[in-house]
Amino acid sequence: MWLDTRGCSFARVPVTTTSEALTRDVRVSVRARYSEQNSDPNARQWVFLYTVTIKNEGSTRVQLLTRHWIITDANGEVEEVKGPGVVGKQPTLEPGQSFEYTSACPLKTPFGSMHGSYQMLGTHGQTFSVQVAGFALRVPGTMQ
Repeated sequence: MWLDTRGCSFARVPVTTTSEALTRDVRVSVRARYSEQNSDPNARQWVFLYTVTIKNEGSTRVQLLTRHWIITDANGEVEEVKGPGVVGKQPTLEPGQSFEYTSACPLKTPFGSMHGSYQMLGTHGQTFSVQVAGFALRVPGTMQ
């Protein structure tokens, strides 16, 4: 028995990838997804949105100072992004508090990956690095 699919349209199932890391009582969770409305495959431009939640699970205040992203596309091209804060902010998190933001990453290929770190400031003036575990950026239907 064969299924006749002529004349049918199939919606793409959204692909969401996730990652999570816990470093020195700071949990970083990421959800990434393809943004079809912001992408132009004919111009070799694929845009991915990622939402990051940073939660202070410790007993002292921390502040996010800087970010460092390592972005790799399907061709193996690597781009590093460094700078102060995230989305124009350097949030301070009391114990139990979270901060969430959404940003975008354009790629020249339909899949790639990101990972990185945040430099944090502790209560007593010490700085430390918090890891952002790697996550995939991919268009629905791609195999990577």
